[in-house]
Amino acid sequence: MGVSAASVLNQLLRKENLKPQQPQTNAVIQTILTYLKAGRIRKATSILFAFPKPFPYSLYALFFRLCPFHRAIVEARKVESHLLTFSPNPPIFLLNRAIESYAKCHCLRDARELFDEMPRRDGGTWNALITAYSQLGFPNQAFSLFVCMTRSGFWPSEVTFASVLASCAGDSQLLLSKQVHGLVTKFGFCGNVILGSSLVDVYAKCGVLVDARRMFHEIPQPNAVTWNVIVRRYLDAGDAREAVFMFSRMFSTAVQPMNFTFSNALVACSTLSALQEGMQIHGVVVKLGLQEDNVISSSLVNMYVKCEKLEDGSRVFDLLGSRDLVSWTSIVSAYAKSGKTLEARKLFDKMPERNVISWNAMLAGYVRCFEWSEALDFVYLMLDEIEYVDHVTLGLMLNVFAGVSDHETGKQIHGYIYRHGFHLDIRVSNALLDMYGKCGNLDSARVWFNQMSKWRDRVSWNALLASYGHHQLSEQALTMFSEMQWETKPTKYTFGTLLLACANTFALYHGKQIHGFIIRHGFEIDTIMRTALVYMYCKCRCLESAIEVLKGAVYRDVIIWNTIILGFCHNHRGKEALELFVMMEAEGVKPDHVTIKGILLACVEEGLVDFAIECFKSLSSKYNVLPRLEHYNCMIELYSQHGSMHELENFMRTMTIEPTLPMLERALDACQKNEWSRLGEWITEKINAFKH
Repeated sequence: MGVSAASVLNQLLRKENLKPQQPQTNAVIQTILTYLKAGRIRKATSILFAFPKPFPYSLYALFFRLCPFHRAIVEARKVESHLLTFSPNPPIFLLNRAIESYAKCHCLRDARELFDEMPRRDGGTWNALITAYSQLGFPNQAFSLFVCMTRSGFWPSEVTFASVLASCAGDSQLLLSKQVHGLVTKFGFCGNVILGSSLVDVYAKCGVLVDARRMFHEIPQPNAVTWNVIVRRYLDAGDAREAVFMFSRMFSTAVQPMNFTFSNALVACSTLSALQEGMQIHGVVVKLGLQEDNVISSSLVNMYVKCEKLEDGSRVFDLLGSRDLVSWTSIVSAYAKSGKTLEARKLFDKMPERNVISWNAMLAGYVRCFEWSEALDFVYLMLDEIEYVDHVTLGLMLNVFAGVSDHETGKQIHGYIYRHGFHLDIRVSNALLDMYGKCGNLDSARVWFNQMSKWRDRVSWNALLASYGHHQLSEQALTMFSEMQWETKPTKYTFGTLLLACANTFALYHGKQIHGFIIRHGFEIDTIMRTALVYMYCKCRCLESAIEVLKGAVYRDVIIWNTIILGFCHNHRGKEALELFVMMEAEGVKPDHVTIKGILLACVEEGLVDFAIECFKSLSSKYNVLPRLEHYNCMIELYSQHGSMHELENFMRTMTIEPTLPMLERALDACQKNEWSRLGEWITEKINAFKH
């Protein structure tokens, strides 16, 4: 039973050589308990192992319970050895605890050996090993053992079914899950809330949310765990709206939500920027006195920040009774993710303690905002302050060196990654590949890609394709695409990368080939892929094909409209661009600052000065868009190109932002052509001041 003959013989020899005076059993038990209480399990085990008499079964059970907390597999084996030496026929429940202990120490081999050698088993024995296989990620073995259990005449309990279902959920085994569901019904556990919750969880994790929702409604009285599962799984599936809806429905029942259910619902509100719903949840949190819970408070902070209510987020953070490392990191991360890196850094500098996660959160904020100079300084500060980095840190560092095109330092990071074994982490390897590609070192990128042959994935292929596309090597990208299909299936990101490469090189023929491949192989043309096709056709001056792609969209968002409007503008077809804008508004799509830039460019192309003036004046009132630098630039180009010098002078003198040097030079050129000296002198003074 997991005990060698040598160890048993050793015990017998010890017994033969005992001294006449042995300490009393009770005194030894007290000594052992003292060491266990102090966490010194190795010392406690050595005393037990050296004692030549049996102990009460409760002491062995205590050892089996504590060994997993210390990952003490050697000590667990010694305890089993002592038990079987002095109690040849121990109770089944105690051996079941030994199986559980081995499993929790991640030693399935020991657990299985003990199971196989047990002369007698009960339902708990089978459950212990089935649970072990389930928790350690062996769903097929768990299910096979479950079948053997039923064939051996043992009646499965709810614990058995829960373990098997958890195993199916962890490995997304939908077919096995349905078979287990049938057996749950057959054995009369239909109304069991625990198994019902497990079935909701397994169907959701297998991606069948319709069945998960149906199973949820079949549970007579869902408990807090059930509600939390359905809320969490909708959130995992990206359906935050339904997650919030289910959470709100919970309040019509008598079920008291769990703390982490509040956190999940607040995450959903953050995803949707659903401020009103989030504030309602905040009210319930205060009413139930849960505002002291750091996890809930951190979720509240994130929700307010995501909803652009930074002051409310800060207020929640300030009201925290005890600010631990988690809450500090959450507020820094929330500000960093929202682009408020200056505020995030101030909070970061105030942190009483930091860990690698805190540093990563701040660095991620700089990377997300493309603040490469600040990110680079922060990287060097980080390396001076912390003792170790993780895979997240390394990925972010590689992003920084890619952003500043410093592949030499990137190579040094590569060496560190290889020496410390991080290269086997696919996320780090892909970040390294991306760094070489963005720095233009395509030879190193290809060499590293080949070295990754045993563990690379779709992301690796896409990164290499993006490198070729970024450097306008569309033919090489297409060659790589052909090789990719021998190893893995392309994704919409793959096609987006290839279409961008074709657009940048005006490779219409290759772009049409990719479009045909997508259609022939039945890939779903979603909004992202459709936008890439529109962009490619517009860049390649095949506007009729771009229109056909646009017409095929069931849903057209502002991005695809912007793409085609700008495409028509750049092809000098401003009138059609304005017609497309009218169609966009008729569909109820709200224009943004990019759309307005396209409209102004169309006005420049068609000479529609009055319409452009009206559009610019109504930016804030009608479109809720603040004027940006590109809008001012379009207006100056419009007035200059069409000789509207009165309007140009009035516009230049009343601009709310400081004009750039190219703007001033363009306006001065118009003044010289139209002999508009007064404005020309004013602009000349501005240019001289600008240069000095």
